[in-house]
Amino acid sequence: MKPGLLAVYVILDPDHCGGRALSELARLAIQGGATLIQLRAEQRSTYEQVLLARALRDVTRQQGVPLVINDRVDVALAVGADGVHVGHPGLEDLPPELARQLLGPAAIVGVSVATPEEAAATAALGASYLSVGPIFATASKSDAGAAVGPERLTAVRAATGLPLCAIGGITAANAARAIAAGADGVAVMSAVTMAADPLAATRRLATALTRSLRLSPSPQGRGQGEGID
Repeated sequence: MKPGLLAVYVILDPDHCGGRALSELARLAIQGGATLIQLRAEQRSTYEQVLLARALRDVTRQQGVPLVINDRVDVALAVGADGVHVGHPGLEDLPPELARQLLGPAAIVGVSVATPEEAAATAALGASYLSVGPIFATASKSDAGAAVGPERLTAVRAATGLPLCAIGGITAANAARAIAAGADGVAVMSAVTMAADPLAATRRLATALTRSLRLSPSPQGRGQGEGID
């Protein structure tokens, strides 16, 4: 993966956007320093997801930032997205090795993991990066479960050399804790999408991440994701 791709990872959901157009939120987030955009529209029909993804793809392509689609390989293929993010191995989502097979070797395939054991097993299944969370308490995803804390990041970091993303309750105020624990970047939703000024909110997060990544010691394996391009 391109260094810094995970640094400021913004997730856009039409049900958590404060009434704003997702394409406008994407534009503002990218201007503020977002390095990766994800569409998460689990409650929308396939057709609606394709329309949303097309609009986001236009913005991300113009700005040179990758777009991934949550869960839906078919939607990613339909709009020419850069990849997908799938859930914990063995659950309801398409297995990462099949997503890789369908999307090809250049695609981004992110995978959510919960434990060091899952992280170690997933590394051989074609994942580009792993996400761990919720690190802190979050209300943005009803089925996210209890916060696992930065300590879980440290344990997962020791089990894999893949780029690692922290997710769940991340803000500019606590992002440094995730980086210190071993993450290469953070994924956020409400901290940007529900902010009064999404551009400024993303910029604050990007500033915090830049400082944290520069100051934090580089654990084994972090080199693939360090820094913000």
